[in-house]
Amino acid sequence: MEQQKLPNATLILIFGIVSIVTCCCYGLGIIFGIVAIVMAGTATNVYMANPELYTGYQNVKTGKILSIIGIILSAIYLAYVTYLFSTLGMDGILNMNEELMKEYGM
Repeated sequence: MEQQKLPNATLILIFGIVSIVTCCCYGLGIIFGIVAIVMAGTATNVYMANPELYTGYQNVKTGKILSIIGIILSAIYLAYVTYLFSTLGMDGILNMNEELMKEYGM
């Protein structure tokens, strides 16, 4: 019997990459990461039922690892932004940005 590609294996890998790329977008990386992990769980169950029928499981494993990394980076960034807002407030953050722009001549 001919092997077929595991469903959504490439999409899981892409979502894992996107979760890392969007980790500084105020929680968008968490969304992509969670979706990729859920899809990876489903694909893993399908693969484990009949491993000889499918190829592309390496993409699923890699996408799951990238998703976990993206979720961790997104959570760290959200914690940092929450800390800034709780200590400096909106005015403090805007003043900080103005000072940086003056310092670098922008």
